[in-house]
Amino acid sequence: MKVAKFGGSSLADARQLKKVKDIVLEDEARKYIVVSAPGKGVNNNHKVTDLLAMCHELSAHELNFNEVYKIIENVYKNIVDDLVLDIDIDKILAEVKDEITNGASYDFVISRGEFISAQVLAAYLGFDFVDARDLIAFTNGVLDLPKSEDKIRNLLTQHEKAVVPGFYGEKEDGKVKTFSRGGSDVTGSVIASALDAEMYENFTDVSGFLVADPKIVKNPSPIGTITYKELRELSYMGAKVLHEEAIFPLRDKNIPINIKNTNAPHEEGTLILSQCDIKNKNILTGISGKKDFTVINLEKVNMNSEKDFFRKLTTVFESNDISIEHMPSSIDSVSVLVADSYITPKLNKVLEELKIYLNVDNISWERDISLIAVVGRGMINEKGVSSRTFTALAREGINIKMISQGSSEINIIIGVETQDFEKAIRAIYKEFYKED
Repeated sequence: MKVAKFGGSSLADARQLKKVKDIVLEDEARKYIVVSAPGKGVNNNHKVTDLLAMCHELSAHELNFNEVYKIIENVYKNIVDDLVLDIDIDKILAEVKDEITNGASYDFVISRGEFISAQVLAAYLGFDFVDARDLIAFTNGVLDLPKSEDKIRNLLTQHEKAVVPGFYGEKEDGKVKTFSRGGSDVTGSVIASALDAEMYENFTDVSGFLVADPKIVKNPSPIGTITYKELRELSYMGAKVLHEEAIFPLRDKNIPINIKNTNAPHEEGTLILSQCDIKNKNILTGISGKKDFTVINLEKVNMNSEKDFFRKLTTVFESNDISIEHMPSSIDSVSVLVADSYITPKLNKVLEELKIYLNVDNISWERDISLIAVVGRGMINEKGVSSRTFTALAREGINIKMISQGSSEINIIIGVETQDFEKAIRAIYKEFYKED
């Protein structure tokens, strides 16, 4: 049995739903289907979830949201009309509109895209519709995995084939609670885990992961197989194809995830595994990165002899609600990298507190830093990866501001000036992959 999740681009219009139906019915093992809200399509320029969020905002300010809601209505009515479905879409849409008018919560309103989408696809496939509120449980605001899996095993298995809306579930008080955006991936993974699925398929508009961002590197190579650890490293550094929380329910059970393309379903895509004996033909699995970081440099003689130095250092950032990304250090100095979004409004305050609390000899800071992650399970047993990486950057005249390697030895984090970000990624890719 397989659980298959289809993203917003796969459900944008009737033409896309026909592709979804062909994919689902092609494999009898695809019994439980999880859906997102419709994304941008040929006849709609906006994601339904964004439109619903706008409706909630307007309604909350007692402003008329009919014009925006009309766009949502047209998306679903066009799909139902084009596919000639036997479903009372007018009634469903009217009920949702009444809920918004009567002050429904933000989470409830933005979840209605998936709610309606699942009912439409269920009618088209001839599958049962099962509401995610009856399957996905939240306790104290976070996913309650054991409780959710019990609900799924007890209820969903009563349906031979079903369509489930992704993205949301139910809190202890019976109210709707959503995941963060893209959370339909998590719904699918929880269902696959609960039912011990053979595979969790995630259909989107790309054929899996690519070694590098195609906006930066021309025609980057696809990634055939990748481990959960590698995926976590790349996702954390900006490679977004799958919601990162979707990994955890499946990892311990060793249920593979297959990222596939609705528009090219017979392409292999990317297979994500707990462990992988398949050796990549290249040392590196992928290269990703993020911009907009600030580095704060602190110097103090005999810093390493002060047992409480790092505790005090991290306390300053913790008390200011600032997450530390990386913290490379030497005997008498340490650098702290933080996201600009956290540090910018509090920079002067943090600098002053560091001076007072740590009594450092010197403190400086620098903006416009970007981080690049070079990731690959093949790096562990391969000599010269760091040398080749740094030589490639030097060849392009790129100055390295920071180097950090994880204890797992499957990644190297490199800090460069933001103006060199794209050039650095292209240089590393060129070193390890033959460009087309």
